[in-house]
Amino acid sequence: MTDLADQPLSPLDGRYRIATAPLAVHLSEAGLNRARVRVEVEWLLALTDAGVAGTSPLDDSQRDALRRIVDGFGAADVAELAGHEAVTRHDVKAVEYYLRDRLAALGLGDLAELVHFACTSEDINNLAVATTVQTAVREVWVPALDGVVERLRGLALRWAEAPMLARTHGQPATPTTMGKELAVFVHRLARLRERVLAVEITGKANGASGDFAAHVVAAPEIDWQALTKRFVEGLGLAWNPLTTQIESHDWQVELYGRLEHVGGVLHNLCTDVWMYIAEGYLVQVPQAGATGSSTMPHKVNPIRFENAEANLELAEGVLGTLRRTLVTSRWQRDLTDSTTQRNIGVGLGHGLVALDNLTRGLGEIELDRDRLLADLDANQEVLGEAIQTVVRAEIVAGRSDTANPYELVKALTRGRRVTADRMAEFVAGLGLEAEVAARLAALTPAGYTGLAAELVDHIR
Repeated sequence: MTDLADQPLSPLDGRYRIATAPLAVHLSEAGLNRARVRVEVEWLLALTDAGVAGTSPLDDSQRDALRRIVDGFGAADVAELAGHEAVTRHDVKAVEYYLRDRLAALGLGDLAELVHFACTSEDINNLAVATTVQTAVREVWVPALDGVVERLRGLALRWAEAPMLARTHGQPATPTTMGKELAVFVHRLARLRERVLAVEITGKANGASGDFAAHVVAAPEIDWQALTKRFVEGLGLAWNPLTTQIESHDWQVELYGRLEHVGGVLHNLCTDVWMYIAEGYLVQVPQAGATGSSTMPHKVNPIRFENAEANLELAEGVLGTLRRTLVTSRWQRDLTDSTTQRNIGVGLGHGLVALDNLTRGLGEIELDRDRLLADLDANQEVLGEAIQTVVRAEIVAGRSDTANPYELVKALTRGRRVTADRMAEFVAGLGLEAEVAARLAALTPAGYTGLAAELVDHIR
């Protein structure tokens, strides 16, 4: 069994690796370390630009050389950092020593003491986490969500006029169209996408207790608030001026809550599509070579939607834990946030697997229009709403003296099936004006979809 010890423990790094690899670039330990190196480099440049300790701004070639350390960060650098950490037993201190070595190689060894100057580890970590999460969400998670939304949009537009029996409380209800029902999800997800992107991601660089104490003692002539504001904003973040040792993580709580919300809507999509498949409204297109059951050859299981459903639940569990844990820290800080934040990629990873499966699953379904029409024809009683509503309008207009049309239709239809002929007979006996009676007589469940098809235009 010892030869299996190096195998991936999590399916995110095993079975689902192809789907999650883009996240690993940003949210793996290596991705975090590269971000730490970037923060340290940019802090060094900010310090020299401000003339801290009598320094002068570096020239373009020196700046480019420092930034190439970040751009070229790879496997060899990861191994080198691991070597430093084996000695320091401290991940951020290992980054500092790694950069000191690089400065010496570039002929900038006289700046070594400005690496990690006046910083606590959280000054580096909060900015590294913020920039990696921001990039992962914007460049990986959002495009994956867009893939689902665009596939849904295409199906909604294609099936905008396909009439379908609706079900409220699981019971036959006023007909709709399949396109309109899918358009509801497009509309919800598009709105929530913007809410995710609107989260203000904040960062800080203010020392061990958040007071710039070491900064002011070492270089009292510097406007440290202005310097750190420029520095944090230069990383693409919003500056947080008031913190303890830790950046308060409120942006993370807000972001993960919004990602959970999106996941909840996607979960709703999964279960709805699953039930449409079970009902026969949607048909899965068999994939060459695929097996639905190990014993029942006929089956085409809705595995994409079931897989997505399960991974969305796992994502919700991790993101919910992050949200609840990161909102608090004992006094000026404790280290619960450090361990917790190492699982950000796990939460986003399960969400990404779900998005991948949803995109694929939505590309492998077709609409059985005949099944939809047959179901509509078998539920003529759903026209009862239209009939009683029309009669009520006629009563108000003074063109009918029918008493309590709702109760009349209820007595005819509640809890029972009504044939088209019986419905026509009922309408004929209401004594309505000829034009109104003809309008109701011509109405069918398939034609009773109101503005459903037009409403789909809102997602074009």
